[in-house]
Amino acid sequence: MEVINEYWQKTQNVAIAFWPHLLSAVLTLVIGVLIIKIFRKIMMRLIENKKFDATLLKFVMDVLIWTFRALLFVSVITKLGVETSVFVAAIGAAGLAIGLSLQGSLANFAGGLLIILFKPLRVGDYIEAQGESGTVAAIFIFSTKIITPSNQSVYMPNGALSNGIIRNFSKEMQRRTDITLSVNHNSEMHQVKSIIAEVIKADKRILSTPEPLVLIKDMTSEAILISVLAWTTNAEFGFVVSDFYENIKKAFRDNQISIPALRREIIIEKKSTDNPAESKNSFE
Repeated sequence: MEVINEYWQKTQNVAIAFWPHLLSAVLTLVIGVLIIKIFRKIMMRLIENKKFDATLLKFVMDVLIWTFRALLFVSVITKLGVETSVFVAAIGAAGLAIGLSLQGSLANFAGGLLIILFKPLRVGDYIEAQGESGTVAAIFIFSTKIITPSNQSVYMPNGALSNGIIRNFSKEMQRRTDITLSVNHNSEMHQVKSIIAEVIKADKRILSTPEPLVLIKDMTSEAILISVLAWTTNAEFGFVVSDFYENIKKAFRDNQISIPALRREIIIEKKSTDNPAESKNSFE
């Protein structure tokens, strides 16, 4: 009983001595979590107000939040009585293994920094990269999220994205069409060009500067190919191209400009035979 009482007394003394450390650690954890939440709300309000670069703010917010969480974890461990030097030594010992296992993640983090610094894309841009196309919804620490036209979420690693080819359709305010039309060889080219010019002029969404161009692109055995180069705003590009095809088809029909149709020549060869009966049966 004396031994049990002695251990019980020691346990009580340790618990009493440890209680302030535990209370301090809990308070530090609660206050730290609240500060991180408040910081996140402030950053989200700045992003929603659109007074600052949303892409940069979102990336900085993610980096700072994870940094605050790491610092909070170290602070809580320190409040519990764990020596910081021991904790740092443990991290250093595991640092090499962690670094080797997270090479891809570190490359993605560096890729995210390159995207933020050089801005090849921003939130809201419509891009084509890595075989996917869509609107950039968010740029995270390790990946970038895009929304495809079919409303699917695609996450691209920042490392591959920053090192690959990015086609950004939203970077410039204006965009040029590259429409190819085909007409028969018997068409009068002066008349064809005049009709195309009238269709372009009738659409007020097509810009007059730079000047639209109608050029003969190629002459094949089936048709004459005409290239239509006209400028429009980026936001109206798709609608302008769709309406142009509809209007030019109607204009060609009204002016009796024929569009070449695909022709196929089928040759049937009859196998010759010396037996008239076999030849007759084969023909039938």
